[in-house]
Amino acid sequence: MLRVEGLEVFYGDVQALDGVSLDVEEGAIVAIVGANGAGKTTLIRAIAGMNRRARGQILFRGLDICGWPSHRVCDLGIGQVAEGRQVFPTLSVGENLDMGAMLPRARTVRAKNRDRAFAMFPVLAERIRQPAGTLSGGEQQMLAIARCLMGAPQLIMFDEPSLGLAPAVVHNVLDIIGDLNRDGITCLLVEQNVALSLKLASRAYVLENGRVTLSGSGAELLADDRVRSAYLGL
Repeated sequence: MLRVEGLEVFYGDVQALDGVSLDVEEGAIVAIVGANGAGKTTLIRAIAGMNRRARGQILFRGLDICGWPSHRVCDLGIGQVAEGRQVFPTLSVGENLDMGAMLPRARTVRAKNRDRAFAMFPVLAERIRQPAGTLSGGEQQMLAIARCLMGAPQLIMFDEPSLGLAPAVVHNVLDIIGDLNRDGITCLLVEQNVALSLKLASRAYVLENGRVTLSGSGAELLADDRVRSAYLGL
């Protein structure tokens, strides 16, 4: 579904991604693992059309989308749940969901997607008129995911979905990602909880200093001594 080939991204003179290549098969959960500053968010933002590439290709279903503005990338079927949730705090829950349905691809299925979001997150239906900024961190993450679903994505990129959440809520959020995947949505997952993300992923890549240094199935990387030492403290 998604192929990144030789991607290079710079911030001024600083190179953030150096020849990154990866594949995301349709129906898979693919995890990106790496320390802070490794280039994980830069990769997500480049795919989303928010960071300009210097070299390389980003292919979605064989179509090179490099240089596309982010709204066109979204309307193609690539959704993003950004780091820090980034809900509109002064807008109500319902208004946040409406913002997610503004894409041309989503307008005709707006009611269906809202029903789906409320079935998955009943608390959002209960708080539909409540300002998003007054929700708990876990509820805001639910809203961020639901807002993304309103755009009818085929692929969702999750950037640190458990960041700042209580441990009990972390498991809930990752269970939700598993449920979405079983419902047919392909997922690209950047997650600080390396052990949980690798258990969830069918394939994973380790990103270090802007380069892919290891790749394999989630189980293979979970058992790799280099990964266990660097990211799991084992």
